[in-house]
Amino acid sequence: MSSFYSPNSIQSFIPPQRTLMGPGPSDISPQVLQALSRPTIGHLDPLFIGMMDELKQLLKYAFQTENEFTIAVSAPGSAGMETCFVNLIEPGEKVVVCRNGVFGERMRENVVRCGGEAIIVDDEWGAPVSVEKVEQALKANPDAVAVAFVHAETSTGALSDAEAISQVARQYDALSIVDAVTSLGGVPLLVDEWQLDAVYSGSQKCLSCVPGLSPVTLSKKAVDKIQKRETPVQSWFLDQSLVLGYWSGEGKRSYHHTAPVNSLYALHESLVALKNEGLEQAWARHQSMHNKLKVGLEKLGFSFVVSEGSRLPQLNAIYIPEGTDEAKVRGDLLEQYNLEIGAGLGSLAGKAWRIGLMGYGARNENVSLCLRALEEVMN
Repeated sequence: MSSFYSPNSIQSFIPPQRTLMGPGPSDISPQVLQALSRPTIGHLDPLFIGMMDELKQLLKYAFQTENEFTIAVSAPGSAGMETCFVNLIEPGEKVVVCRNGVFGERMRENVVRCGGEAIIVDDEWGAPVSVEKVEQALKANPDAVAVAFVHAETSTGALSDAEAISQVARQYDALSIVDAVTSLGGVPLLVDEWQLDAVYSGSQKCLSCVPGLSPVTLSKKAVDKIQKRETPVQSWFLDQSLVLGYWSGEGKRSYHHTAPVNSLYALHESLVALKNEGLEQAWARHQSMHNKLKVGLEKLGFSFVVSEGSRLPQLNAIYIPEGTDEAKVRGDLLEQYNLEIGAGLGSLAGKAWRIGLMGYGARNENVSLCLRALEEVMN
């Protein structure tokens, strides 16, 4: 028999203990890792369904919403994005799409794949979304059904004014579709107060959970639009009118798919930790760690891509000094310090590094390690 069919040399995979300070995934606390190893039970088990009900309540707290439709999609943040678009956008509908980085462009691609027409509002990479440009786009296209934008742009570290953009959208009776993948748990995100309609996030950023889940919350207005659709949702798996019967209702739940049981244990545990710390305390911790990192980076001569007023504390994009072999520096950090930082994306590729301070990773020892390791490797 060919050796191709006999992988005798393959043994158990045991990864090293890395410090994750890139754009995600983030460091996971021991408590959340332990939750993953708890006994698997059936996804329709009454005890598991009770845990799902708690998970919904914890997600409502994290999102600061009373939206009944608040769930975790059984797939990563990109699927949370697609969930919002395929359910809310029908062929021929206009959507104002704000692009100030990689993930705004992904929103445009989703609109096009839904058969919609994307009205583009472009801003420079590293700048927040311009509220004035959004208003101009809506004036020119008052029949737009939604405004889609990234609250916290992971590719640049820019924070946009979700409340102001949502307010403009409401003036034109347009829904707001909001990418909160990197913002949930790291900076203020007030879904009900800001009247956001469709918001999605990811489990692996400031929630410090394993990758592979996407918290999503939909307003009553968004749910009404889904229920009034004239065409079927193009994705069976992401059709929320089908999933709703699994995440809601009393007693018996309808079967839709086999939920990622142990990953949901982990998300539950990470949200319990967030509740116990308190949202405002978590936001303050991210800001405090950013301030410490900022002082240290500036002492080392680094400058930030994003201006201070629009800068995410949990995702720090810094310019790479001229003449630096950026890939070698990242490789040395990984090899010598077990420290991961992120490369630049798109127009910032080769020009910037992205340093994450997310969730459990936003703590003093990580900041100190990063600053010391960068200084030693750069020297």
